[in-house]
Amino acid sequence: MPFNHYVKIRRILEDQPDGWVIMYINEPTRAKNFKGETVNFDHYYRVFDRDGTPIKYCKFQQIDMFARTMNCTVAELPVVESKKWV
Repeated sequence: MPFNHYVKIRRILEDQPDGWVIMYINEPTRAKNFKGETVNFDHYYRVFDRDGTPIKYCKFQQIDMFARTMNCTVAELPVVESKKWV
């Protein structure tokens, strides 16, 4: 089975206290897909703990894939537009 970054994020978040949030970052980024190809994205998402600190390894590009991995819908995810929650 190939490495799945989204599963790694889920495992990390299972050990986090409640209150983490996902922030949409409107900046370009790139990532390697399962075929080893580099894919460019015009945005990414970063998960922050309840104190506003980025959680290590919790950066991703595809919110729908993250939602599937978390067994929920995109609408159920705690996505914020800025650090106003801190």
